[in-house]
Amino acid sequence: QVQLVESGGGLVQPGGSLRLSCAASRIIFSIYSMGWYRQAPGKQREWVADITSGGRTNYADSVKGRFTISRDNAKNTVYLQMNSLKPEDTAVYYCNTRPQPADNWGQGTQVTVSS
Repeated sequence: QVQLVESGGGLVQPGGSLRLSCAASRIIFSIYSMGWYRQAPGKQREWVADITSGGRTNYADSVKGRFTISRDNAKNTVYLQMNSLKPEDTAVYYCNTRPQPADNWGQGTQVTVSS
């Protein structure tokens, strides 16, 4: 069963940046597409970005041009560089496989954008 550990969240002012990391284990990481998702208070979890095993990326319209997803297969880790953060980016961020997330989600990492 895949294990996912997200980190790197925090409190940041609008316009600021954060870099999230997600370490995966118990998975042949290099063959999977990976994605970032987020869940804001009172809302359903939504997809944010994904990256294929070959490095092709896709982004939700709400983050396009501000967020960058990347991966390091040697470290079994996927990253999300978030720039120009907005208050509406406030959420708990999770990583998981794509297109079908594994049942076993990590604990997520909280991102709060506020002045």
